[in-house]
Amino acid sequence: MPGDSTARGRRLRDRVPVRLRHHWKPAGALCAGLAVMVYAFGDARVSPYVTSASRVEADTVTEDVAGTVGLYDTSVRHSIQLEYDQTDFDKMMKEFKDDGTKESIQADLTVDGVFLQDVGIRLKGNSTLMSLRGTGGMPGGGGRGPGEAGETGQGGPRMPQGAGGPPDGGQGADAGGTGGTAGTGGAGAGQGPGGAAGGGRGGGMTQYDLSADKPEELPWLIKIDEYVEGRAYQGEREISLRPGSNAEVPFNEALALSLMKESGEPAERYGFSTLKVNDRPAAARLMVENPDTEYAEAVEGESVVYKARAGGSFAYQGDDPSDYEASFRQLNKVGSQDLEPVMKLIKWVKEASDEEFAEDLGKHLDVESFATYVAAQNLLMNFDDMAGPGKNYLLGYDLDTKKFSVLGWDYNLTFSGDATAGPDDEMSMGGGPGGGRPGEMPEGIPEGVPEGVPEGMPEGFPEGMPGGADGGEGRGGGPGGMSGHALKDRFLELDAFDEVYKTAYRDLYEAFYASGKATEALKDISEQAVRTGIPSQDVSTAVDALRTTVTERTTALAKDEEVTG
Repeated sequence: MPGDSTARGRRLRDRVPVRLRHHWKPAGALCAGLAVMVYAFGDARVSPYVTSASRVEADTVTEDVAGTVGLYDTSVRHSIQLEYDQTDFDKMMKEFKDDGTKESIQADLTVDGVFLQDVGIRLKGNSTLMSLRGTGGMPGGGGRGPGEAGETGQGGPRMPQGAGGPPDGGQGADAGGTGGTAGTGGAGAGQGPGGAAGGGRGGGMTQYDLSADKPEELPWLIKIDEYVEGRAYQGEREISLRPGSNAEVPFNEALALSLMKESGEPAERYGFSTLKVNDRPAAARLMVENPDTEYAEAVEGESVVYKARAGGSFAYQGDDPSDYEASFRQLNKVGSQDLEPVMKLIKWVKEASDEEFAEDLGKHLDVESFATYVAAQNLLMNFDDMAGPGKNYLLGYDLDTKKFSVLGWDYNLTFSGDATAGPDDEMSMGGGPGGGRPGEMPEGIPEGVPEGVPEGMPEGFPEGMPGGADGGEGRGGGPGGMSGHALKDRFLELDAFDEVYKTAYRDLYEAFYASGKATEALKDISEQAVRTGIPSQDVSTAVDALRTTVTERTTALAKDEEVTG
């Protein structure tokens, strides 16, 4: 209308950008294609496969604190101090007691006189921590049953780790009832409920009576980079303070780690240290290198390393690598590599016939290295290896050879079981090869746990114990298939690998025992422990118990012609 000043609205086509109007056909085709894909594949699952050939570690250290002395220099006295807000600690402990959550809290760390502000600390362990939740009765979990440890008639008095039971392997004279500090395995170990601690002469299960009132005795994981990205201390991002303090320090684990260095395979470093928390008294502890990114990067060759999870399995779960994240944690090269190699290994182990397994294992696995690993676990009397309830192993995948190797870690249950067991005997939670006495549950397992039935487990039962490391398909003894691993079991069962295994066994027997290395290592461990402040009498008690086990092991194997040739 003439004279009308109202602005005219823009036509729809004028609102579309000029470039899009000029190229509307390709854009329309793209939209139509997307619509078809959504309609056809809308409910399909997309699997995240990593195809990058990069081998660069994404999470690099940008600040490496040098320190004054080597963190794991065993010739010097070490000290660790942690300071944190009590309110944060109380909240963390409440959350753990309520639902088992192990969250980190901020703390200031002083290690060997070097101050690091704002590190992370969290509880570390599964069954070891059960006494903190009041569930008690589990291996390594503290005997908080009807009567605390030390009460006459119910909880046998606490004994130093490594103090064995009576010579006949029966219930110790000091053994209490359900509240006792239990030890299993070992020649002459206390076998009855509530028996003496330490797994019979130096190894095995020890129940620790942990308390939030004694944080200096708790098992801790110190994370140097938890709140300061890229920070490390002497190249280490994590330090593990193992269960057991003062007279209950795990001398057996220190011995096992000392001997593993002789195997030629990667082994965690360790050292004895005092630990002081806020204004609490100091306690002697064993600190151990925790398998982390730097540990993985130190593995020989260009390797990506996967850590088995305690609650996971070695069962084939399909062709999606992400389905294996509940069973394995990738330690390094995250973002450039993924879990696909592990998935393929598991699938091959499951599907290969015995003939194929014997002929082609060397295409998937470094057989000689694996033979060394398996032989070492037997020689160290370690039932809790890759086939044990804790699934304590790492898989290293060499990006050049495309082969796996198996690496051990967590040796606090070594030197348990039968000291006379030979290379063909199986280590387990009982007092002899193959398990405990027929018809009995391994010591430390709560009464009422149904054999072979994952459901109905009591509260506090360790994660991942039902079903075994390979989903219950292994041959290992133990309730509910707690033991066994398809890879290890098939390797040992097939005659094709007997020679390489026995060769490794003989070599390690010489390196560990016949050479006197174990006895020499015990002397060094004694000196370290006394230097840390553990009373010499307590050290002597524990080390003498270990020495007895080492002597029995050496003597028994020396009589085995398969070992000595």
